[in-house]
Amino acid sequence: MNRLFGGAKKKAPPPNLTDAIGGVDSRAESIEKKIGKLELELKKYRDQMKKMRDGPSKNLVKQRALKVLKQKRMYEGQLEGLRNQSFNMEQANFATQQLKDTKTTVDAMKTGMKEMKKEYKKIDIGKIEDLQDDMEDMLELAGEVQETLGRAYGLPDDVDEDDLEAELDALGDEFLAEEDSSYLDAVEAPDPPSGIPTEREKNKDGVKLDEFGLPELPS
Repeated sequence: MNRLFGGAKKKAPPPNLTDAIGGVDSRAESIEKKIGKLELELKKYRDQMKKMRDGPSKNLVKQRALKVLKQKRMYEGQLEGLRNQSFNMEQANFATQQLKDTKTTVDAMKTGMKEMKKEYKKIDIGKIEDLQDDMEDMLELAGEVQETLGRAYGLPDDVDEDDLEAELDALGDEFLAEEDSSYLDAVEAPDPPSGIPTEREKNKDGVKLDEFGLPELPS
């Protein structure tokens, strides 16, 4: 039946600001091109009038130039109006998009708040506080255990502090005495032999000595 009599026409989608802005900008570009052509034509007429003498011919060119100038101003007025329209629609489009973004943000915050409340119901604050108390008790107990294990045994409690300091000072003097090496300075090493030994020195008890006064080894 629809093929014979035709079906209902589908409604065209309502216009939106983005499409409207695009249409206005396209018309503005077309007018800008027309203004550019008129400016070239005006320049040609101005160049002609500079080379012409006053008279009917120059007046004719001047009338043509004035006509072109009027058209140019008309197009410039239209272009200004289109630019204002485009600007206003862009502002409206921006405000609309900003409102949509705000609504999306609010909806997301509402959803997040619901999820937070849902998860919060699963948490027992009392149990958390009890857990914190238990942890604190366990840490305190562990500290007491460490202190007990580190306790020293067999040390006298009635030791005088002054006596300990005197003994410590005495130990320091002993260490200094042990480190003193001045006694080595009093020992003098024998001088090395100097000169060539005499024939008498070379023979001692029938044993031939070397230049150092030691028995020579048989060769």
